[in-house]
Amino acid sequence: MIGVSESTSSEHGHVPVLADRMFELLRPALTRGNADGSGAVLIDGTLGAGGHTELILTRLPGLTVHGIDRDEHALEIATQRLAPFGERMHFHHARYDEIGDVAAAAGLAEVDGILLDLGVSSMQLDQAERGFAYAVDAPLDMRMNDDDELTAADILNTYDHGALARVLSEYGEERFAGKIASAVLRAREQEPFTTSGRLVELLYATIPAATRRTGGHPAKRTFQALRIEVNRELDSLRAVVPASLELLAVGGRLAVMSYQSLEDRIVKRDFAQAVRNTTPAGLPVDLPGTAAKFALITRGAEQANEQERHENPRSAPVRVRAIERIGAAGDGDPAGEGNRR
Repeated sequence: MIGVSESTSSEHGHVPVLADRMFELLRPALTRGNADGSGAVLIDGTLGAGGHTELILTRLPGLTVHGIDRDEHALEIATQRLAPFGERMHFHHARYDEIGDVAAAAGLAEVDGILLDLGVSSMQLDQAERGFAYAVDAPLDMRMNDDDELTAADILNTYDHGALARVLSEYGEERFAGKIASAVLRAREQEPFTTSGRLVELLYATIPAATRRTGGHPAKRTFQALRIEVNRELDSLRAVVPASLELLAVGGRLAVMSYQSLEDRIVKRDFAQAVRNTTPAGLPVDLPGTAAKFALITRGAEQANEQERHENPRSAPVRVRAIERIGAAGDGDPAGEGNRR
């Protein structure tokens, strides 16, 4: 990854996806007052191992960052990694949909930039004992926050057929959700599920061979669905985008990285609503209070180029969207022409 040293990436086991592009998207908002970011505040709502924040803090030596993560293990790593930045870096143990509460507690009425890197992190996938990866046999945990009660094993061992099939179908977009749910219920009567290896074996035996040959790893969709259910990821995402938009100062930007269609659809929908101009069609000027308060920075969802995918294979599924606040709440038409630009 350009801009991230090999020693840093190796030491922390984490190469941030599209780090340079995320910096480019956020920089105009972070340098409106000063070229070095002095006086500006960024919230990294998904701090993880701190790779994106490290690059941004290095390039903008006046910037202050507040990092949020629900994973205490990640915060420990990020705290060590970002220690050289001293008081410019602040850490918060919380879910990203608690961004409003975190900002209020930190005395932040508004911020200049917000970064959200959704889904499971590279660091979490690499920690086999946490059960996120289907390539190794590990406890069926999948909690991003150890304080949460629900685990993947609990779902497999306690959900009825309808609830389990719904999770697999809705969150994993799994064609064989009902068939897999039936197999799980039969298997747990013999012995409760405790490790990922047994679940992977069941999936191999349940999903038709023709689909296994062409549809990627047969466990991918089920593991995704279980992880989303355990961590209530989509519920948190539905809450965090509106809350983040509300926090942005005029000229501030929100950049979001999604890794699956379910996430990207939610972000796309919320961004589309935010940039709507509600003046009735045919009027020559915007009516007071109807001009859009936000403008899209990216056209559609950006993807990683071939070089990025080669250097960092985990960037292959990423979809990036960014938006900027162009008007304050209650403004009629801050730019003189609403969102017609």
